[in-house]
Amino acid sequence: MSALCRLADPVSQPRIDRRFERHLAGLINSGERGVLVGGLKGVEKESLRVTADGQISKAPHPRSLGSALTHEHITTDYSEALLELVTPTFTTSWELLQYLTDAHQFVYRHLGDELLWNTSMPCALKGDDSIPIAQFGSSNVGRMKTIYRVGLGLRYGRAMQAISGVHFNYSFPVQFWGVLADVLEKGPANQEFISAMYFALLRNYRRHGWIVHYLFGVSPAVCRSFVAGRDDHGLFELGRGTLYAPYATSLRMSDLGYRNKSQADVAISVNSLEDYVRDLSRAISTPSPEYERLGVEVDGEWRQLNANRLQIENEYYAFIRPKRVARSGERPTKALRRAGVEYVEMRSLDVSALDPVGVNQNKMRFLEAFAAFCTLAPSAPIDLGEQGELDQNHVTVARQGREPGLMLRFDGRGADMREWAHEILEAMQGTCELLDHGDPKRPYSSALAAQAQKLANPAATPSARLLAELQTTGESFFELALRMSRTYKSYFTELHPPDETRVAEFTAAATASLEAQEEIEAARQPPFREYLAAYLAD
Repeated sequence: MSALCRLADPVSQPRIDRRFERHLAGLINSGERGVLVGGLKGVEKESLRVTADGQISKAPHPRSLGSALTHEHITTDYSEALLELVTPTFTTSWELLQYLTDAHQFVYRHLGDELLWNTSMPCALKGDDSIPIAQFGSSNVGRMKTIYRVGLGLRYGRAMQAISGVHFNYSFPVQFWGVLADVLEKGPANQEFISAMYFALLRNYRRHGWIVHYLFGVSPAVCRSFVAGRDDHGLFELGRGTLYAPYATSLRMSDLGYRNKSQADVAISVNSLEDYVRDLSRAISTPSPEYERLGVEVDGEWRQLNANRLQIENEYYAFIRPKRVARSGERPTKALRRAGVEYVEMRSLDVSALDPVGVNQNKMRFLEAFAAFCTLAPSAPIDLGEQGELDQNHVTVARQGREPGLMLRFDGRGADMREWAHEILEAMQGTCELLDHGDPKRPYSSALAAQAQKLANPAATPSARLLAELQTTGESFFELALRMSRTYKSYFTELHPPDETRVAEFTAAATASLEAQEEIEAARQPPFREYLAAYLAD
């Protein structure tokens, strides 16, 4: 009997529609056993730059790394100190991980004494003023990016914006769509069909994606400074300036992090591309009395791009997003309207303090198989009532996912989390077998088995392992993260240098990005107010 089959007794009310098995069998019987092999995978990985003693860096983004505005692969997110590495897409996870390793080595060549903070939750903070906002130069597009971040800081506080994460970008191989259309008897595999199936994936990720917090969450504790001035955090003392939740998996994805109350009334449907674009467009065009009180342009100083519920689409903090590579100056919703969904961005992964680059192949393989499961499983539309349940499930697992006997909500009823998780992992065996086609090492099945062990033994989860390390060493969260950040700096600086061709690519890209920013800033530009109005226009 497999490890998956030993996890739980059969449940009386399955959460996964049995039609999933027919869809999976259809793929298996299609004669295209490698139909899932070769999907495109990419990662966006954020890390705070900190000083040698663990304080957030006040230094500008290193010029030797290129322009944060125009560099395709090395940029910044919210803060000038929040470095973001964006990989190209690869068909294999090992190539992706190698690129990410090479990028870390290149970055460390240009950081001097600084470190990359290796956890999602930030280092010791000294209020909002200690977190510098990213600067992108004097061009209109650069000013817009900075003003947007000023607005985020005023709306949500800069501490939340200093959280780091790992985003996994994925698109299915082209051959998958034709086979799936035949299995579902849906006619031609055109872009309309592809977009509809990506939205089916999004709905099922909302239903089942809490499992990612349980399996991979690694932010159960925070530095006390993160919640300074708040008495509603509900955390417990672990000593030495550390707060934690005993059964938490990912405080980053809880109500203390990205699932904050500020966006509780922003409901974005993923029932269809049309609904999604409609709701996001409404949110970025509907005034907010609360944000109007902050002001937009006050005494010549821009405080936010507008006073609407969302300044732009990216302000909506979703677990997963439908994406299309946008043209220059094109808003995300316009790109989706123009050409449909190209890939999905899964945003639930914490930066792992247990992995040098913050992520590993097992996680990526699991997410790839999970994406296939979510696409093949029937996915009914989600109404507002169910959406509330699903959002709460994510927060519940983020806050208390390892709690014995934890119950979630499904279809208006209580649902045992472990039984539900068991169903998901059992169903994923089939998608892993398809992804393993042609590889005798069966890496996807092995990745799935590793997750089954975490379900059987909560102490094996990354969140439990991090708490155990804190309790064993007696270190504070800050001390542990600083020690591990130093360890990883040594790892990357002592590692065999990357291929010289790769180093040359990074160096050339840095130089080209600086030249590109200079060209943008030297070009004739309209007044900023006109530029912004044109960008936000429907």
